[in-house]
Amino acid sequence: MKKTHIAIIIVIAVSIGAIISATGDFSTYVGFTQANEQPGTKYTVIGELDTNQAMNFDPLSSTFSFVAVDKDGKSSRVLYNQPKPQDFERSEEITMKGYAKDDVFVAEEILMKCPSKYNETNKLEGYETY
Repeated sequence: MKKTHIAIIIVIAVSIGAIISATGDFSTYVGFTQANEQPGTKYTVIGELDTNQAMNFDPLSSTFSFVAVDKDGKSSRVLYNQPKPQDFERSEEITMKGYAKDDVFVAEEILMKCPSKYNETNKLEGYETY
């Protein structure tokens, strides 16, 4: 084989490896019901904070717990092994990546969608919206 053929085969192999590793990081968006049906399987759940329920932080285990309601209206206790994120109560939407275990959702990562400071009620003076 020529050196160019070997180089092309190596480039193709590296490209296939990169594609496989990138697609392995994607998770499926589900609700709490579906996550509880397959405990231990990683999922992404989008929901909102249930402000009527208590939020707790245990400094000994460094665990933050709260109750969230998914898009289907199902609520679940969520455990997050990090301190409470800043402005957590103000978030409009919470994206939780993790898995179900013993009727709780263990979040490994939390992303929040906070309210925009440029919405209709907080318009900048002198500027019009189009």
